[in-house]
Amino acid sequence: MKKLIAIVVIALGTVFSTNAQDKMMKKDKMMGETSKIIPLEQISGEFIQKGLTVSEGTYVFEISNNAVGHNVGFVLAKKGSDLANPENHIQTAYVTEQVANGQKQSSKPTTLTKGEYVYFCPLNPTATDNTLTVK
Repeated sequence: MKKLIAIVVIALGTVFSTNAQDKMMKKDKMMGETSKIIPLEQISGEFIQKGLTVSEGTYVFEISNNAVGHNVGFVLAKKGSDLANPENHIQTAYVTEQVANGQKQSSKPTTLTKGEYVYFCPLNPTATDNTLTVK
């Protein structure tokens, strides 16, 4: 019984010691590889999350459409590249299908290396200054 209590205390301590960035990302083991999920929410004309900082790794972007009124999407590209040119988009980061009003869709696993990226939605449309920094 003492061991069980100790395990619960340790587990609760671990849960309460995580910071907001760690809470935002969780492991996704259902995709066959370990990917962290980055949830991003769109409202009319913008993403709620304007800037994020993560470490190098493999991520799945989970895009939510919060009452935008029409379908939305997701584009990720290296900062400083020509965003109008689809060749500069990181295509694995595209959602697998447009996100309907009130729904969520995910991207394919996307490996990110150190640098700065921008994300936007051409369907919403959102600003192109939302920044993802990979350290």
